[in-house]
Amino acid sequence: MQTLTINGTRHDVDVEGDTPLLFVLRDTLGLTGTKYGCGIGQCGACTVILDGQATRSCQIPTESVGNAKITTIEAIGQDAVGKRVVEAWVGVQVPQCGYCQSGQVMAATALLQQNPRPTDGDIGQAMTNLCRCGTYNAIAAAVRQAAA
Repeated sequence: MQTLTINGTRHDVDVEGDTPLLFVLRDTLGLTGTKYGCGIGQCGACTVILDGQATRSCQIPTESVGNAKITTIEAIGQDAVGKRVVEAWVGVQVPQCGYCQSGQVMAATALLQQNPRPTDGDIGQAMTNLCRCGTYNAIAAAVRQAAA
């Protein structure tokens, strides 16, 4: 049995220690906003915020989470920065298919929490999630809008 703090709530989960955090979120706890994309940490659809850092949850064994605080897309609007990011995403009309967008929003929120006034270079370095629809220009515009 492991205890995880997710979106401010403690959850006791009975899973193998090497179970990826992504599967605990989706399959055990029903938090399906975090998406499964590639399973190898490349695409970023599974991005959550783990103690302030954008983290690919498909690559994190649950046993390694320890006492870290996990934030998922389900609670991002409760954070002032996350709320601004979501508003910018809607305002700029970033999503097309939308599949990668929860991970994109999480990565953008983590960036702006750490660096409230990022340069275009900072945005390029932080926003490494893949988007099949190619909305990268809109994503960068939304990050700049949320930072303003």
